[in-house]
Amino acid sequence: MTTSSPDIEIVPAPGDTELAAILAPLVAHNDAAAGQTDRNKVAIVIRDDAGAIIGGLWAEASYRWLFVKYLALPPEARGQGQGSALMRAAEAEARRLDCIGVWLDTFSFQARGFYEKLGYGVFGRIDDYPPGEARFFLSKRLD
Repeated sequence: MTTSSPDIEIVPAPGDTELAAILAPLVAHNDAAAGQTDRNKVAIVIRDDAGAIIGGLWAEASYRWLFVKYLALPPEARGQGQGSALMRAAEAEARRLDCIGVWLDTFSFQARGFYEKLGYGVFGRIDDYPPGEARFFLSKRLD
């Protein structure tokens, strides 16, 4: 009996199909080891007077933690409390989803101080990511 090895391919423009296929065995393994979990996407948006989305927050909840993947506001909306309002809304949604904490990452040229003022603490750092800067990982327990 002959077995062939699988073909390895770099996909030039990966999409949702490739992501789902890659995640399937990982999710199955994680669920077998840690128990099944609900996985919830969270979007909290800010709209302008015309109703267009001008910024917001994107997060994913699983294993009772909410991961804030993106928080973005246009420059003219910064410093007006909208970022803090987005994070408070995310924390409220995390509590509603029975999460025990929120975690996120940010670059040294982004918003580390902003998150620390909201009670988040650094639990990890990668230097030279991007070169000459650092990437910080922060968390806050809600329980």
